[in-house]
Amino acid sequence: MATFFLLIIYMAFISLGLPDSLLGSAWPVMQTDLGVPLETAGLLFMTVTAGTIVSSMASGTLLKWFGTGKLTLISCIMTAGALLGFAVAPSLVWLMLCAIPLGLGGGAVDAGLNNYVAAHYKAHHMSWLHCFWGVGATLGPIIMAQYISGPDSWRDGYLTVAGIQFALVILLFVTLPLWNRVAKNNHTALGEEKEDLHGAEDQRSESSVKPLQVRGVKLALVSFLFYSGAEATIGLWGSSFLVNMKEVPAAVGAQWVSLYYAGITVGRMITGFITFKVANRTLIRAGQITALAGAALLILPLPPVFSLAGFMITGLGLAPIYPCMLHETPVRFGRKHSQSIMGYQMAVAYVGSTFMPPLLGFLASLFGIGVFPFYIVLSAAAMLLFSEKLNAFLTARKNALKNNTTFTG
Repeated sequence: MATFFLLIIYMAFISLGLPDSLLGSAWPVMQTDLGVPLETAGLLFMTVTAGTIVSSMASGTLLKWFGTGKLTLISCIMTAGALLGFAVAPSLVWLMLCAIPLGLGGGAVDAGLNNYVAAHYKAHHMSWLHCFWGVGATLGPIIMAQYISGPDSWRDGYLTVAGIQFALVILLFVTLPLWNRVAKNNHTALGEEKEDLHGAEDQRSESSVKPLQVRGVKLALVSFLFYSGAEATIGLWGSSFLVNMKEVPAAVGAQWVSLYYAGITVGRMITGFITFKVANRTLIRAGQITALAGAALLILPLPPVFSLAGFMITGLGLAPIYPCMLHETPVRFGRKHSQSIMGYQMAVAYVGSTFMPPLLGFLASLFGIGVFPFYIVLSAAAMLLFSEKLNAFLTARKNALKNNTTFTG
């Protein structure tokens, strides 16, 4: 039963990824249809992710009130209704209004399901959970491309995804009694797994320190900021870059962005197996270097097919970073603060995905969408820089503790 129920959770994460990539894929057509400036997509995206931040920060309280099953059901109803609103919205104002429940619902599902899987399933399922988000994010542009390439409109794409979300609502409603039952069955296994987790080498000197005051946390937070900013910026503006700079059709641009998400999806599926043999720190570093190389490929004045390769390589590079950084939290900062710090990390990640894509939209309105690849390269380089600074800090602390010397950081 636990395996069957895990498939339901994975399907819920597919539904979480579906709307995330729709706006960027449809925007070249939506912009013309609505008659609004290019950078308006950034405002819509910022509205969605602002709602996501609010609901994720409140998720702890909401989970206590409703439980994970009911909260997931309510959130999916909100996102399905919001997507239906996108499909019939007569103007930009209505799109902005529908973006609010879309973000609120998405944030609650994200925080709730991440918490549930971390609490009731083994650690490697975290990578696979985020892999299924990639499945949804990959399917979104594919679905949209089918409509905008033919006589149908972007509204039909949103309507189709809304229908998928409502189907999930029905499934979640039917399986609602299973949530507590599965949690109770997995309680013993959870206790054994928690005993196997290794905290940071020594947190004795920081036992009374607040989570944000733990040394090294700020470096981790900045890494999350640039990771989510880069991932979201590519998803939102990648299609516009391909259409306006590489002169590919809008439908082809949406399909190519879907392959970027496919790179993330395949990478996370593989990462779930690799984590049995390779350390998280190694996977994070390798992913950051790969993402930087893929982004650099977009800068070069090469034929459009190389841009496709750049998107896929960047997606593969980004794949292991987020789930591995989340899973590495207890190792980096100790079990005492890990839960609080993990919440801060997710909140900062949402801040990155809220403000960095609109910032590119503002820059594109001044200098043109050609700034897109430079923006991604700088984001990937900054993520690598702060992550390596954190690694150096952790290595120095470990050596100091091993040699029984005082570490001042």
